[in-house]
Amino acid sequence: DDTMKQLTLAAAFCLLAVPAFAHQCPADMAAIDAALEAGTELSEGDLAQVQELRAEGQALHEAGDHDASVATLAEAKALLGLE
Repeated sequence: DDTMKQLTLAAAFCLLAVPAFAHQCPADMAAIDAALEAGTELSEGDLAQVQELRAEGQALHEAGDHDASVATLAEAKALLGLE
């Protein structure tokens, strides 16, 4: 039955997505760290926010909440003008 095949395929993709996000977090943190090391023209307030978001993203990653980690790190990257 095609419906069963589609559901099985969808479930497989969902299971594969979690590890993909898990591996994205360290890459995002490395990109943020590299941008901070290279120097930025952000205000002190924005720089502090980037550092806070980066730390929060790492904590979420370590807690296993990779969706939230990716979203939090994306906020930091946006402030830095990355991606």
